[in-house]
Amino acid sequence: MIITIRQHATSEERAQLMTLLCRVMGSLNPIATTQIDGREVIALDQQQIDSQAQAMLKHEGAVERLQMLKTPYQLVSRAFKAESTRIVVGEGHDCEQVIIGGTGASPVIIAGPCAVESREQLLSTACAVKGAGAQILRGGAFKPRTSPYQFQGLGMEGLHLLAEARQITGLPVITEVMEPALIDAVAEHADILQIGSRNMQNFPLLLAAGRNSLKRPVMLKRGLSATIDEWLQAAEYIVAAGNPNVMLCERGIRSYDPQTRNVLDLSCVPLLHELTHLPIIVDPSHATGKRELVPTMSRASIAAGAEGLIIETHEDPATALCDGRQSITPEQLRHIVRNTHLLARLLQEEKMLTVA
Repeated sequence: MIITIRQHATSEERAQLMTLLCRVMGSLNPIATTQIDGREVIALDQQQIDSQAQAMLKHEGAVERLQMLKTPYQLVSRAFKAESTRIVVGEGHDCEQVIIGGTGASPVIIAGPCAVESREQLLSTACAVKGAGAQILRGGAFKPRTSPYQFQGLGMEGLHLLAEARQITGLPVITEVMEPALIDAVAEHADILQIGSRNMQNFPLLLAAGRNSLKRPVMLKRGLSATIDEWLQAAEYIVAAGNPNVMLCERGIRSYDPQTRNVLDLSCVPLLHELTHLPIIVDPSHATGKRELVPTMSRASIAAGAEGLIIETHEDPATALCDGRQSITPEQLRHIVRNTHLLARLLQEEKMLTVA
């Protein structure tokens, strides 16, 4: 159930509504408001509200609309919000602003090294990916690795280097955050908070990302073996906590075949467009694990309807401290950017002809 608060509801009407909700839901159930497209809403588990209580809520002075949704995820559901979400990246920092999602938006290319290794490496790669046409710089300051003996990133030093790279290139930056205590520090330096596959169901981290005061956009990667519903309910945690600026990232799911790192589930892209209003980004680097497959799967991702790509790029992949096998060069990135623009334009022309 989603309750939309009337825009000009008085404080008395709001207080009366909250009193009723507390009585109906009980003190152990969290009741919090969040902003969606400038409107204040409350999402609740409708199974805990009987028909008599529903009738009472409809007549509350503070209530503009009451929606009963059948999906376990509500605020991220297309049934709740028909229009595709448009996310502005780069607000609050001196850099180029980038639009992800929304009607008619062009696909966005996010590129950069898997890990921030050094100042020279990052700044050189940042300038190269900007020259290749990417709009957002990626780079891991904190790196979750399967082995405790592998390079774990530069930590806070890496965040400072990413901020310097943004200042030099004008590119907004995205980096991963791994624990709730780091949310504020990463949000201060980055323009997008990335929540990695291994943390998709780290619920304290999801809540912290939703509550971050700067409302930095969040890229939520699909878990290694997560279902679509589990993924969308993880996104619901962030939105329900107060941050509507969420994008989903398909990065492949675990399989039994070792020929590729993961299986890139591109069928999820059109399916998600049916289920949710959130933008969808595809990561062909982690999905395939092989740089020679990245260009083809990038084209396939855009053809499937993805709003953007996130691609690991390194000037010398052979020397990369993290995921060099799946990293492409800036020159290869240039070809992907060009093909993405050509394909997006072709798809837009086809759509206009279909509408006509």
